[in-house]
Amino acid sequence: MTCDDYLRKEWDDAAEAWLDFVGTGKDYTRTELNNPAAFDLIGDVKGRIVLDLACGEGFNTRILARMGARVTGVDFSERLVEFARKEEAHAMMGINYEVIDAANLGTLSDGCFDLVTCFMALQDISDYRKAVSEVARVLKDRGRFVFSIPHPCFEKISLMGRKIPAASHYFGVVEYHIDWKMERLEKPFVTTSFHRTLTDYFRSLCSSKLFVRRLVEPRLDRESAARYPYLEEALVRPQSVIIESVKIS
Repeated sequence: MTCDDYLRKEWDDAAEAWLDFVGTGKDYTRTELNNPAAFDLIGDVKGRIVLDLACGEGFNTRILARMGARVTGVDFSERLVEFARKEEAHAMMGINYEVIDAANLGTLSDGCFDLVTCFMALQDISDYRKAVSEVARVLKDRGRFVFSIPHPCFEKISLMGRKIPAASHYFGVVEYHIDWKMERLEKPFVTTSFHRTLTDYFRSLCSSKLFVRRLVEPRLDRESAARYPYLEEALVRPQSVIIESVKIS
């Protein structure tokens, strides 16, 4: 079994629990912290042709569609795309969902998208350099790639059964497991992620002629911190980073 095979199996196995987690409003880090900052950075997408990379069950993909974009969502998990397609059949938002690996978008044409988004998923893609290269290929000239990742300076990673600050192993790639077992989950599951440095991400963008224009470190507001105390740390240090890059051929 290849690395991508077991990564795919992890998400296929987790699909139902993940659907409940996101679909019933339990993903507070997304709704209270990351999405407000990401969509503020994305701005107006009405009439734009958008690719949502590693779209999962399509929660954010549908937000883009409601904003007036013409959206394609791709993910390597057949189970997650199956759920996304079921929702599309019900909601009829005009979204096209495909089972495609982010590192091989071969069925998508060169230079056809105005915007590519990737919400908190690039860190889960083993061949992220190839994924970034594929993003550059399918973007139009001056098209944008906006993605969010856990902040490499402040994320916590699980090694040898204990959580440690990523900063203690900052340089170099570290593969680690995420144990999803909070009480609000329907059932626990495990996925694999990859710690990489900001330099790693910036180099991959630059080598694909994607040049960073803006960088945002979302900060939690006090009202949200009062509602969700476990997010309180985001008042004083960033949990994530959102990067906007532009293709310049």
